[in-house]
Amino acid sequence: MTDHKKLANAIRFLSMDAVQKAKSGHPGAPMGMADIAEVLWRGFMKHNPTNPKWADRDRFVLSNGHGSMLIYSLLHLTGYDLSIEDLKNFRQLHSKTPGHPEYGYAPGVETTTGPLGQGITNAVGMAIAEKTLAAQFNREGHDIVDHHTYVFLGDGCLMEGISHEACSLAGTLGLGKLIAFYDDNNISIDGHVDGWFSDNTKGRFEAYGWQVIDNIDGHNPEQIAAAVKLARAETEKPSIIICKTIIGYGSPNKSASHDCHGAPLGDEEIALTRKALNWEYAPFEIPADIYAAWDAKSAGQSAEAVWNEKFAAYEKAYPELAKEFKRRVNGELPANWAAESQAFIEKLQANPASIASRKASQNAIEAYAHILPEFLGGSADLASSNLTLWSGSKPIRAKQNVDGNYINYGVREFGMSAIMNGIALHGGFIPYGATFLMFYEYAHNAVRMAALMKQRSLFVYTHDSIGLGEDGPTHQPVEQTASLRLIPNLETWRPADQVESAIAWKAAVERKDGPSALIFTRQNLAQQDRTSEQLANVARGGYILKDCAGTPELILIATGSEVELAVKAAEALTAEGKAVRVVSMPSTNVFDKQDEAYRESVLPSSVTKRVAIEAQIADFWYKYVGLEGRIVGMNRFGESAPADQLFKLFGFTVENVVAKAKEIL
Repeated sequence: MTDHKKLANAIRFLSMDAVQKAKSGHPGAPMGMADIAEVLWRGFMKHNPTNPKWADRDRFVLSNGHGSMLIYSLLHLTGYDLSIEDLKNFRQLHSKTPGHPEYGYAPGVETTTGPLGQGITNAVGMAIAEKTLAAQFNREGHDIVDHHTYVFLGDGCLMEGISHEACSLAGTLGLGKLIAFYDDNNISIDGHVDGWFSDNTKGRFEAYGWQVIDNIDGHNPEQIAAAVKLARAETEKPSIIICKTIIGYGSPNKSASHDCHGAPLGDEEIALTRKALNWEYAPFEIPADIYAAWDAKSAGQSAEAVWNEKFAAYEKAYPELAKEFKRRVNGELPANWAAESQAFIEKLQANPASIASRKASQNAIEAYAHILPEFLGGSADLASSNLTLWSGSKPIRAKQNVDGNYINYGVREFGMSAIMNGIALHGGFIPYGATFLMFYEYAHNAVRMAALMKQRSLFVYTHDSIGLGEDGPTHQPVEQTASLRLIPNLETWRPADQVESAIAWKAAVERKDGPSALIFTRQNLAQQDRTSEQLANVARGGYILKDCAGTPELILIATGSEVELAVKAAEALTAEGKAVRVVSMPSTNVFDKQDEAYRESVLPSSVTKRVAIEAQIADFWYKYVGLEGRIVGMNRFGESAPADQLFKLFGFTVENVVAKAKEIL
């Protein structure tokens, strides 16, 4: 069957019927982009519905994720494990078809989209990963990594600032296999966008260094196909295809209006649309000939079979490279990882050094990157402060060091974080990216999305408290660490010395089911003495660092730079005859996951006299000290002054900790 319009109408009616059944959703975008989707998915997409994780598949990202029924319809029609019943359960509890595409729910959904602008940014990460992985593994006559990243996006994505960050970098890096389709329908939720979005999109993307293919009729299959061919022919620039479309295409009374953007059309309007588009089938009914024309299983299996033959030849010619490729795309760590990383940690413990934990972080990167070629690092224009470069760092450029391992993200904290998520989603790399902890605020939603999608993105944050000093309250994070700790499925680490820093990095690398935030100081930290048992317990998130004989009458809990303060306060209290325990808690998230017996052994419920010490927002610590405890923390923004003066001003002194302890003893 070559009736493009009828095939596209299958998407339109599945979408409007599912939204109508759910009594909520966004039918307008799927109806408006159905013709583009039909041309792309039937004429160009390389994918295998029977193996959605095939390594060399094209990636498809629906950045305007509110139009989720578009991708659900495509996955169902082409033969993925997404049934008509799944479509009928759109937006229902425990369905595979939630209101926005959610990674891990339906096979074939490459990323979670909905927060506008992040889908295109994830796609930039995927395209970076494809280009870099190809440069690292392909050899002459053996192109085992060779696929495109396609993105659908709308006006909302282009209004979001993150799209500027990501698309600017994509042009600079020359991501020739990134192809975006802009649904230029002139409509957003509030109506026609002319009053609030009058950008020259063509000029904007040309300025970024993209190939712009404009004036495409988004309902003309021949024009769309010709545009895709032009985009695929340009290998040194990303391409954006600007498609003029009609939102809600086919609806007699609601098309070209915001009325169909985010609400069901209604039974009467759907009946009129059926008549207008000559669609004679009942809701959720797709005739056999249309299913047959859409079915991509056989073609997908054939495409993967051809690739398997290519990989077999590659494996014969380059057996070690092939083995390494399989290891990396499967997300497995090297065989020598566990032993070598542990040996590094033990060496640090045996050779004490008082250094800033940001420097300890760099030392850990240096040690681990030699073992992990999959590390793909970066910083948001702060490499010399975040200390993310190591001796083997090779910055990626458009035409130089294409096989590199480091990205200069520029001043793009939000973009960096969402690009990292795209890299992680693509596979083959473990991305880490850094900025000052204060500027995590710009990137919060991308960190949240990493946690939601359970991706191994490693977010590195330095200059972690009032300890950064003279830069003042604009740069001094006080509430940010607590904010990170509250994100479900994110493991946040604030280590106390070089040993805890190395262990935090090790834990983040080994974690396959979610991201980690690693928080480091600008100022030097004294290394703590530990037994082998204590060293092992650091990885449990919280452990007894200093203890007394028998049951303690007081427990001091601290993290990061304040652990040294807690130890000194404990020594002063011990000299006065008090029985004091010091608990270092580099990761509250990890500690909270330990079994009850271990948590009770560290923080026995019988000991209610507790003081928490952290140069962060105080309120977080009530969960550990209770209402009867005391907290030496921050309850206001900082000031601009040398760090030692600030710590004294805000009460981070031995004298103040001792005084707080005596209030409850």
